[in-house]
Amino acid sequence: MDYTPKPTDTSAIRLPDYLIELTEKLAENNHDLWAQKRIAEGWTYGPNRDDAKKTHPDLVPYAELPESEKEYDRVTAMETLKTIMALGFSIVR
Repeated sequence: MDYTPKPTDTSAIRLPDYLIELTEKLAENNHDLWAQKRIAEGWTYGPNRDDAKKTHPDLVPYAELPESEKEYDRVTAMETLKTIMALGFSIVR
């Protein structure tokens, strides 16, 4: 398989402050959606990820996640907002 990812270039997009504030809410929501899906699939909290036992250490409230995991969700949220704007849409409060 020959695959070369080509995401939308968002390097020139600067988000206004009100959208930067929104990023944390979107990141938390992204985590909650992920966790909800895993729980519905039978996953539970466990100190280590175990696919056979369906346990995962990140099945905790967003506030309890390690900073590295929160940052993953933040980047996803931020890039989604930037992509929307790069595609010519506007986001207003």
